[in-house]
Amino acid sequence: MSVDVNLIFNGNAREAVEFYAEVFGIEKNHFMTFGEFPPHPDYPLPEETKNLVMLSRLNIDGSNVMFSDVYPGSPFIAGNNISLSLVNADMDRIKAAFDKLKVGGTVVMELQETFWSKLYGGLIDKFGITWQFSYDDGSMNM
Repeated sequence: MSVDVNLIFNGNAREAVEFYAEVFGIEKNHFMTFGEFPPHPDYPLPEETKNLVMLSRLNIDGSNVMFSDVYPGSPFIAGNNISLSLVNADMDRIKAAFDKLKVGGTVVMELQETFWSKLYGGLIDKFGITWQFSYDDGSMNM
């Protein structure tokens, strides 16, 4: 179980990951790109955005730091480009935390199965903090 930090970049996440990997002496990591997403007919990706980073992760001194570029077509807002992720192998714990944190907040994505997680969702809590929730039983090798 962990709470991870998510950093969102404006098209330069790959460069940031490589920089931080060098700074902290970490082996460079795998990059999952938006082009690797299964296509969604309502949200076609422009060709020039398919190589943008959807997810990469570095473990910096015991803390997971996740990196991605802003979703194509979404605004990038400096200062609002950091969120927290509850990553857990206990779906009931994820659901309980989600249900408590959504009170007075705004659900961005209901908890649901995605191609990368059996349970994933997101919200902004009543204090304006963005949270992501993800089931991970340890098999996600990023």
